[in-house]
Amino acid sequence: MSITSFTFVLFVFAVLTVYYLIPRKWQWTVLLAASCVFYLSGGKKSFLFVLITATSVFLAAMWMQKLTDTRKAWIKEHKKEISKEEKKAYKKKIQRQRKWIMIAALVLNFGLLCVFKYFHFALAQVNAVISAAGGTGITDTFKLIVPLGISFYTFQATGYLVDVYWENIKAEKSYPRFLLFVSFFPQMTQGPISDFEQLSGELFAEHDLLYDNYSRGFQRMLWGFMKKLLLADLIQPYVTDVFANYSQYTGLTVLLGAFMYSVQIYADFSGYMDIMCGMCEMFGIHLAENFERPYFSKSVAEYWRRWHITLGAWFKRYIYYPAAMSNWSRKIAWASRDRFGKFFSDTLPATIALVIVWFCTGLWHGASWAYIAWGLVNGFFIILSLWLEKLYIIWKKALHINESKWAWRAFQTIRTFILVTFIKVLPEVGSLSDGWGLWMRIFTEHSIPHGIHELLPALAENGNKNFCIILAMILLQFIFSLLQRKKPVRDYFTGIPVPVRVTVMACCVIVLIVFGIPASATRGGFMYAQF
Repeated sequence: MSITSFTFVLFVFAVLTVYYLIPRKWQWTVLLAASCVFYLSGGKKSFLFVLITATSVFLAAMWMQKLTDTRKAWIKEHKKEISKEEKKAYKKKIQRQRKWIMIAALVLNFGLLCVFKYFHFALAQVNAVISAAGGTGITDTFKLIVPLGISFYTFQATGYLVDVYWENIKAEKSYPRFLLFVSFFPQMTQGPISDFEQLSGELFAEHDLLYDNYSRGFQRMLWGFMKKLLLADLIQPYVTDVFANYSQYTGLTVLLGAFMYSVQIYADFSGYMDIMCGMCEMFGIHLAENFERPYFSKSVAEYWRRWHITLGAWFKRYIYYPAAMSNWSRKIAWASRDRFGKFFSDTLPATIALVIVWFCTGLWHGASWAYIAWGLVNGFFIILSLWLEKLYIIWKKALHINESKWAWRAFQTIRTFILVTFIKVLPEVGSLSDGWGLWMRIFTEHSIPHGIHELLPALAENGNKNFCIILAMILLQFIFSLLQRKKPVRDYFTGIPVPVRVTVMACCVIVLIVFGIPASATRGGFMYAQF
């Protein structure tokens, strides 16, 4: 079921109608049924793998919770008759059992993820080694279709599992409720990756039909559709043409194509988030935000704190901190202190953890060396800023740079946007060598295009009309981002008289139908769904 189709819009409003007609305590069951229908529309196999993940994690969490409760009850019952050593030994025994249960569930679910996403890539690497040794590679006859949203629901479910193991939360006792948490359809194909306590509190609360929720949710959905259909989908032909034929175009055209790609992927991904967050707001549910004006960031590290926020938070919580604070990481740091000094020793655990995180982030986004390189390049700049932080402070003092001045902040913002754009296009052209070739084209081909049609070759094919809409949407997005520094744009919009608001929204719907939907019909789905 395409998110940008009339079928999906009708589906949402049908679910909304039933949701508010039934008793409020059963509203969550409507969401569960809708999620099942949504997944089944994508194929029975996709739904089967959601059930496997939900069932395995639910049972593992319940088993761990039972052992935890047994441990607490036993210690309380025998508190006066056991020694500290006996208590410690018993806790260690139970913890070991809980650990193996968690590991088994993680191996099962990440095993499925790895098989579907990385089998062909891994087999290609094995064949490369075999061929280098003079042998005959293994024929790849397997046809594996990646289940819908497997990257997102696997991360969300296993995050919950680890939280139960750490005893941050108690295991959910109701399987249907847990299945809804894992399979909640608005977020499973592109996120956000939600925390159990936050999302469950929203899903299982009783919600009244409120005009503000309905109105504000509809406004956000409408803006999301505009970003997707009138910006991301209209800009796609220009980007696709430049990336497919970069060796034939001037460096300026290729550079412009790279910047347009940054605009495209932001409009596509954040447009999806606006559609889903707006839709959920109509249900009275507030999803975690995934964007905070990322292109206004002043460093690569800040950019990644503001782009795909929930994925970054997941990696930080479940990979970065465990790696940085692990015994082996600290042992390496202590061993290096005498030879390399305190600063090196103190910074090394964070550096090791960042390398692991960004290798995993690259691999999560795509099974290719280009994506791995993309992840490690992002990690390199973040690590570099970590190691040079003290030097930056010295430089800024020596150059009398006032960080509060708008000119310095503007420089940092523009610099960061250019840098993340260059990093972003690395895996999107094709292979790693193609990404490198695109970079080289920008820096080595300095011909001046003769006219707008040579600068933007796809313009002649797709028309000036579409390009004018693109420019208008980019300007509108920029203005909205500036306004959002103080408060949401919808707060400004609420102050406008109702007739004007209705007229504006009606015009937006007409523009979407006339220009956006025809363009979307030939563009495919959302870009981040491939991850």
